[in-house]
Amino acid sequence: MRAQRAALQAIRGDLKAAKLPPLEWYDALLELERAGPAGLRPLQLEDRLLLEQHNVSRLLDRLATAGLVERRPCPQDKRGQVVVITAAGAALRAAMWPTYRAAIARHVGAPLGDDAAAAQLAALLDRMLD
Repeated sequence: MRAQRAALQAIRGDLKAAKLPPLEWYDALLELERAGPAGLRPLQLEDRLLLEQHNVSRLLDRLATAGLVERRPCPQDKRGQVVVITAAGAALRAAMWPTYRAAIARHVGAPLGDDAAAAQLAALLDRMLD
């Protein structure tokens, strides 16, 4: 947990230094981009991001205010809504990726050293998911 916290803090610092939005913005935009034109219901996004409902609601409010996502009525449930990424949201996510990728390499990949260590760590973490 400490290693995860340290890596995330360092990655967030790199994004901030590059004057980019928070990591949570990237994660939400990526999941919405993966969902395609159908978008996601907020509960689905909550499950994919592993954030609590109130945090997802605030995040979506910020993303919508910035014009990065749109909220639309849910076709199956008129009381609900679907969130869809906008072209601006997709462009921002793509613009964030080079900095995020470099930060992952620097703060996660470099300390592991070689591919064998990374593969070993991945195998150990996968065992926890079984």
